Amino acid sequence: MVKISMNDIGRELSPEEMKEIELAARKEPVFDEDSPEMTAAMLKEFKHQKQLQRTKKTASIRLSQKAQDFSKSYGKGYTSFLSRLIDAALDDEALVRKCY
Repeated sequence: MVKISMNDIGRELSPEEMKEIELAARKEPVFDEDSPEMTAAMLKEFKHQKQLQRTKKTASIRLSQKAQDFSKSYGKGYTSFLSRLIDAALDDEALVRKCY
């Protein structure tokens, strides 16, 4: 997941779009039967379910300076980039054999 702030996207939006976003940010949310306000219990269950869905495990690995510099050049989220890169490499049997 990539997170961005309003400062990051402000240059890409027209003044009218920025004004629309600013107005929307000041509005109160409207809850209905399709999107009810979450109770403390609902929020707790939501967080619990989200934790259960996590499939990634944490691992410590040693990387060459070249690998570190290359991955960090992609900026924020480079660890997710490395994870996807490793997953893609593992799907390539010829590459796995070459690197083994």
